[in-house]
Amino acid sequence: MRNYQHVIESFTLITSSKGMFRFTVDGRVLFSKKEIGRHAEPGEILNLFQQIIGRDVEPYPQAS
Repeated sequence: MRNYQHVIESFTLITSSKGMFRFTVDGRVLFSKKEIGRHAEPGEILNLFQQIIGRDVEPYPQAS
């Protein structure tokens, strides 16, 4: 998510019992382990986030 720090005001990862969690953006649930019944695959939450912000948003420049 650091690649998109320039477009993220804040984000919340909500955890609960039994390792359940959900990831929301602007009140919209992007991923819920409880609803889906599994952990997110590597890159899955980032892909869902990119769909929300649009793929034309350039990543934040990293210091070299």
